Amino acid sequence: MIIPAGKTLTVLGLVSLAPFVQGEDKSITRDVAIIGGGSSGTFAAIRLRDQGKSVILIEKEDILGGHTNTYEDPVTKTHVDYGVVVFHNQQLVKDYFDRLNVSWVITKPNFGGSTPLYLDDQSAKPVNYTRPDPRAALQAYAAHLAQYPQVEAGFYLPDPVPEDLLLPFGEFLKKYPDVGDAASTIFSYGQGLGDFLSQPTLYVFKNFGLDIIQNMATGFLVTTSQNNQEIYEHATEVLGEDAWTSSHVVSTSCRDKHGIQLEIQTPSGRRTVKAKKLLIAMPQKLNKLAAFALDNRESNLFGKFGNTGYYTSLVNNTGLPANFSSVSVGTNTPHQIPRLPGVYGVGATAIDGVFDVKYGSPNGLPDDVVRGEILSYVKKLQANGYAEQVSGEPQFVTFKSHTPFELTVSRDSIAKGFYKELYALQGYRNTWYTGAAFDTQDSSMLWNFTEEHVLPDLLT
Repeated sequence: MIIPAGKTLTVLGLVSLAPFVQGEDKSITRDVAIIGGGSSGTFAAIRLRDQGKSVILIEKEDILGGHTNTYEDPVTKTHVDYGVVVFHNQQLVKDYFDRLNVSWVITKPNFGGSTPLYLDDQSAKPVNYTRPDPRAALQAYAAHLAQYPQVEAGFYLPDPVPEDLLLPFGEFLKKYPDVGDAASTIFSYGQGLGDFLSQPTLYVFKNFGLDIIQNMATGFLVTTSQNNQEIYEHATEVLGEDAWTSSHVVSTSCRDKHGIQLEIQTPSGRRTVKAKKLLIAMPQKLNKLAAFALDNRESNLFGKFGNTGYYTSLVNNTGLPANFSSVSVGTNTPHQIPRLPGVYGVGATAIDGVFDVKYGSPNGLPDDVVRGEILSYVKKLQANGYAEQVSGEPQFVTFKSHTPFELTVSRDSIAKGFYKELYALQGYRNTWYTGAAFDTQDSSMLWNFTEEHVLPDLLT
């Protein structure tokens, strides 16, 4: 049960809401140390505190929220969510928002809005393209998803892993042509998957599952304020001195059955953190885990992860009309899926003259390369006559890299039981894991995964 804000505290709750506890050696002592203040880590911190556990949340950025990027116009105070946009219409999500005193509403996707321009993924010139009606194909796709209900909750795979889940998604579409008319819709919702048609079907199923199809019909949940950063602002207030931003782990001197000891770098210097348990909620790429003294078992597993690149930005001084919207389309590609690296599309925002531009790549790219490619694409739009003449160059209002994004392993690794071995790490060396590598790039589904499959062990 989630304790509503303002409810009278129990004696047990007083422990977790007190100022941080220091040992005689000036160390910070907690029940659980959480690494990563994105969607999963913040949720875990709030839920553990509400159930009487003391926590410390360590986040390298200066704010919590991870991929939840929100821009506020300094003049109008209008907000644009250019990272996470919507949430699932689920009771757990509603309860979490209520706990944080974040107002929410349910909204359906605006499929009745203006039709976007379909432009060639390379030249940004018009293409002869009509997006197929996906409804029948989505029903056929949903029938396949329904064969693997456990996959909706995590990487809980049958043994042996069914061949359909291992097929590259392009091959899956050839095998089941009745799904083909949904390909572009799945692709548009599954941005960040990189080479979409080459990914094992398992990752497409994880990224675009049954609950998304349901929400497309009944509506998604959004914050009333249209400011998703509000979630993490309120969480920061609740956590108070338990949230350590602009901080990171430098080294780990103990991580075993006796407990956890970390050295962390904070804006005010080095500190020692001692905890009974550790939860790692940041991307579990090998290079990011160097400070945690991995052993061979852990290194061998995390070393198998590859990743895609995903980038989101807001651009102004484009000259584009206020209602401009475009979607990239491939020419002579299967299902006309655009080739990556490249721009997914361009869309107007609630701020006059500011446009949302998303960019994807099958692998991570340097930020300066992506910035250059985005601006180059905008200039193509200008050269192709979509914009009025403006003085000066298009400029970034803001830019964020979500790389490493989709963490994946090879089809062979999946077939050989990678995810069974990965999940067996839960609790090993007194360490637990959550985040997209353990489920999917979706805040709502990650909250469900953390609630059902991670928190019970951390509460014992």
